[in-house]
Amino acid sequence: MAPTQPPLVEVRPVANAHNEWTALLLRGARHAIDGATLQALFGTSDLLAAAAPLDCIVMLDSAALLTPAILELLPPNRVVLAVRAGALAEEGVAKRLATLQRDGWRILLDGDPVPGTPLPPALRSRARSVAQEGATGWPAPASLPALFGPHLAHGVDSQAAYQACENAGFTWFEGDYPLAQRRAHSGGDGDGSDGSTRKRLLTLLALLARDADSRALENQLKQDPALSYHLLKLVNSAAFSCGTEIASFGQAISRIGRRQMQRWLQLLLYARTGPDGPPNLLLPLAALRGAALEALCARDGGERDEQDLAFMAGVFSLLDRLFHMPMDAIVADLCLPAHVEAALLRREGLLGRRLALAASARPDPAALDAAGVDGAGWWQARLHAYHWAIQVARNV
Repeated sequence: MAPTQPPLVEVRPVANAHNEWTALLLRGARHAIDGATLQALFGTSDLLAAAAPLDCIVMLDSAALLTPAILELLPPNRVVLAVRAGALAEEGVAKRLATLQRDGWRILLDGDPVPGTPLPPALRSRARSVAQEGATGWPAPASLPALFGPHLAHGVDSQAAYQACENAGFTWFEGDYPLAQRRAHSGGDGDGSDGSTRKRLLTLLALLARDADSRALENQLKQDPALSYHLLKLVNSAAFSCGTEIASFGQAISRIGRRQMQRWLQLLLYARTGPDGPPNLLLPLAALRGAALEALCARDGGERDEQDLAFMAGVFSLLDRLFHMPMDAIVADLCLPAHVEAALLRREGLLGRRLALAASARPDPAALDAAGVDGAGWWQARLHAYHWAIQVARNV
């Protein structure tokens, strides 16, 4: 059961250098996380079950919160404690954190300690925010001990910041850098292909939006071997496997159904990377938005078609980042319903306000009210969305 008053916390995915989600980062949306918030977050199994098999990284300003009662709620094999390094200046904190680490908890020291405060030798795993720092403020290359990681860089909002942090020795990354990915230089499209590929993908999106027949979809897929490969890989994965190998698009439709197939095709548009390249981090983000909007629509009693459109709006909201072109140019070719267009282009209407909420990691009461969502409803929608997005990322 969800907490009676779900906490307004910021929940962000953390990825490794292979573009794989490895953890969810939790920090206060407006204020530091306190004991009551930790009780609400971990007092039930909802959060850890939704995040499985990923870890949860909890950002803490003070070690004083780590009372025996709180620690009983935080399984050491699933929760990482990122404690503000400045807290080491307080009496007994260094010894307390070293003891916790010896007892099995993983500790990250977040930021820089107060000048003159020695760093305990046992606490060498680091976290650092690089948000709003210029190149002169980024960590120096090879400045972190590789043997004592993983080290976490958070607030990584550009590809340049990501590269600097990776060169420094960070191996976990949180921030909006996936939204700022560079254009590939091998062709005209952001995915490194020629203009004909983008045209085919936009045509496929338009067919999906119009609920085109299976033959029309199959004809487009035959022109895109990479997308066909990802699709067949997905339906033959453990998530859907029935013991019979699926070898064609027609078989795939009969196996998982046309409605579900259209959803996977919408998501698989983000799976386009080079044959040996890493996963595209836009894919789980698109899945996250789509699942959250669908869950809110279902919560309101929306019909299946309404839920499909809500899901589509969430997934399509990152197409401008994928194709590196204005959203209005993309929407012009898709023939979407007017309210979906308004949501994508201007965040208008209830769907648009909910899309803005889903795109923001920092919920606040005003945004929730505007989206017609209470705290409990949004908390459950987010847990559902993260759980589904995690499974998508592991299966594609």
